[in-house]
Amino acid sequence: MFSPQKFILHKETLWLSPARCVYWEDEKALILSDLHFGKTGHFRKEGIGVPQNIFKEDLQRLFTQIQFFKPSVLLIAGDMFHSKANKEIDLFLKWRNDLHAIDFHLIKGNHDVLPDKFYEEAGIKVSKKKLSVKNFCFTHDINEECENDDEITFTFSGHIHPGIKVNGVGKQSFMLPCFYFSDTYAVLPAFSYFTGLYKIKPGKKDNVFALVENKVIKMQ
Repeated sequence: MFSPQKFILHKETLWLSPARCVYWEDEKALILSDLHFGKTGHFRKEGIGVPQNIFKEDLQRLFTQIQFFKPSVLLIAGDMFHSKANKEIDLFLKWRNDLHAIDFHLIKGNHDVLPDKFYEEAGIKVSKKKLSVKNFCFTHDINEECENDDEITFTFSGHIHPGIKVNGVGKQSFMLPCFYFSDTYAVLPAFSYFTGLYKIKPGKKDNVFALVENKVIKMQ
């Protein structure tokens, strides 16, 4: 069983899940980024032998989070899909039909290139660059201009797949996916396991939560 970590941000209660998403309690919203659905199918289409079970495990993990937190809406900060349609997207649509009572709201990322008709038929609301909910802004790339809105106090983003370097015994070191919170923005971990990691360099006042198996561990 996984253990979410409670985190208070601007008087809002968030639950950080080791399954690489955040539950916003007051809004009953599950926040996540970089699912990259269809990525393994894209690689197989190019002749690279990536097993489909990676995609199925990501879907199952998301379904488990939905069952646990019971959100009313999914706020997806970009790259929900990886590329053009393939068989994995068809499987997603069948999965989506079983969750018709939940709103899906996607803030488009650089990989979200499916036609508008697809999102409409899948029941996915789409924002092109950003979405504001209360005083929070959601965008894919932190370089988008959420900060120009005077009513925004904090921005959630994805895109870079943040990781934190951890030193082990001797000279060994390894990278862990993480949630990264500065004073004004957060970078979410990539929800998909089939992604790389970008090493972040947090400041002294930043909050970093590493994800280890079924736990969220505060690093600083």
